[in-house]
Amino acid sequence: MAAPEIKYTEEHEWVQPVGEDTVRIGITDYAQQQLGDVVFVQLPEVGQQVAAGDSMGEVESTKSVSDIYAPVTGEITAGNSALEDQPELVNSDAAGEGWMVEIRLADPEQLSGLLDAEGYQKLIDQA
Repeated sequence: MAAPEIKYTEEHEWVQPVGEDTVRIGITDYAQQQLGDVVFVQLPEVGQQVAAGDSMGEVESTKSVSDIYAPVTGEITAGNSALEDQPELVNSDAAGEGWMVEIRLADPEQLSGLLDAEGYQKLIDQA
């Protein structure tokens, strides 16, 4: 099971604090399994402002194209450039090397509104 500090969204993204006011975001293992083989990932530009709930990119698989939603409001501070050449990292290591972006939080309190591991497990058990 994932570390307790990781939070989750109902859109199947994980959010992990990596600094005082910065989080790293990716899609969950469950999400990558549903997508199938990922062939392309489009990420937002560094410096772009995003609002929680807004689409900020896309993941294209052999099955479909899915939006990546911003789980929090803030500024994109990093993107995982490895995904440009190796989008399959999303499949092989969704919670590690397949991370997507880092966001500087507009308000760190936003994390309290996200699901914990237990809450997320209940969500996927109902799917």
